[in-house]
Amino acid sequence: MENSPYDPAQIEAGRLLFSGNIDFVLGAREMSQIPTGNIPEVAFAGRSNVGKSSLLNALTGRKQLARTSHTPGRTREVNFFNVSGRLMLADLPGYGYAKAPKAEIMGWTRLIEDYLRGRVQLRRCCLLIDSRHGLKDTDLTAMAMMDQAAQNYQVILTKCDKVKPGPLQKLLDETHKVLAKHPAAHPEIFCTSAHDAIGIAQLRAALASLAETP
Repeated sequence: MENSPYDPAQIEAGRLLFSGNIDFVLGAREMSQIPTGNIPEVAFAGRSNVGKSSLLNALTGRKQLARTSHTPGRTREVNFFNVSGRLMLADLPGYGYAKAPKAEIMGWTRLIEDYLRGRVQLRRCCLLIDSRHGLKDTDLTAMAMMDQAAQNYQVILTKCDKVKPGPLQKLLDETHKVLAKHPAAHPEIFCTSAHDAIGIAQLRAALASLAETP
């Protein structure tokens, strides 16, 4: 299973960062509501019900930092969380939820596009992919949008506890081939499980490397 090795010092730095104060800042429905400031920022994007809220809760060690729901499309704004004053996390609305009103979907999409293009402090966008299903057309559309915005993004496979090692490795190989064709894609892929804490410590370490130095 992928997840590049991180040394004990990097793992500890990630643990310390995410065990500190983590505060909900606000939920923005339009660009004028996006919080100001210049601390480094990491966004989380993905299809509806891909497990963004569960992953954020696992990363931060909080059970209800981000609300989880079995109902797709629950997150309808960009929710911001301040991590110890050193890193901002942005939970983007899930895409690909066809049952939402079209006007609402257009509004979310426009907000996400404007945010990705105009957020100077955004260091990386974590693109979550359900490991049971792999890349879908909506994911490829999101990747093309981030390529166009020249926004660095990294694929995070979720729910890896539900996939056997053979199929998971096949998915990794196929995803690497796709990412090689996208100029803004980070080459490293994370395999994670919020349920079993797979890859969580490593992802914390990677995100801590993007945060402001204490």
